[in-house]
Amino acid sequence: MGYDILSILQEKESTFSKGQKRIARYITEAYDKAAFMTANRLGKTVGVSESTVVRFAVDLGFDGYPSMQKAMQEMVLNRLTSVQRLEVASDRIGDQDVVSMVLHSDMEKLRQTEEMIDRGEFRAAVNAILKAKRVYILGVRSVAPLANFLGYYLNYMFNNVHIISGFSAGEMFEKIVGVNSEDVIVAFSFPRYSASTTKGAKYCRSAGATVIGITDSKLSPLGQCSDHVLVAKSDMVSLVDSLV
Repeated sequence: MGYDILSILQEKESTFSKGQKRIARYITEAYDKAAFMTANRLGKTVGVSESTVVRFAVDLGFDGYPSMQKAMQEMVLNRLTSVQRLEVASDRIGDQDVVSMVLHSDMEKLRQTEEMIDRGEFRAAVNAILKAKRVYILGVRSVAPLANFLGYYLNYMFNNVHIISGFSAGEMFEKIVGVNSEDVIVAFSFPRYSASTTKGAKYCRSAGATVIGITDSKLSPLGQCSDHVLVAKSDMVSLVDSLV
């Protein structure tokens, strides 16, 4: 399922019932609000039943409403301006204690990650790193600290670790141009996804290298071009995203 739900709505518009058209219209006009509504609240907002909202999600090709909501939230994270992200964060915090809200949100992301991470994928990623001639670590912008953190400790264990962080797209490709089937690339990418990281991972995979993607979903741009995906949940909507 593609990430841009607006494109999906446009493609399927002619097949919608009257109630579904109301849902689609609201999502199109106010996706930043719809993304954080329950199925019940969205239904009440547009004047349809909760079951109609759930069926609408299934008709679009999602497993259910939570999957559709996740797609909307990912779109929000990619499209919102910094000011809009702060406004959404403010709405979510409301009257709650900010410290408690942020820490509980982080704890919830850790719990979800523990449940979702594929232990087989994790072992495969570890084995790939152990067998690699060289290890390249890609991470730009907000995930650069993660790339540097991992690289710092892998350098204690291996002799040929290269951290590709803080470079322009052109410089990044200069660093990875010689990758081959003996190498492993560990790439980090979370919303808002870095196009240069995805392009770099695709290039390395096409050169025969093994790509390990650390991202929030197997369906993310990086997840779709990785040999092994380690899922780490991260969907906080704010100017500064959590790296927990």
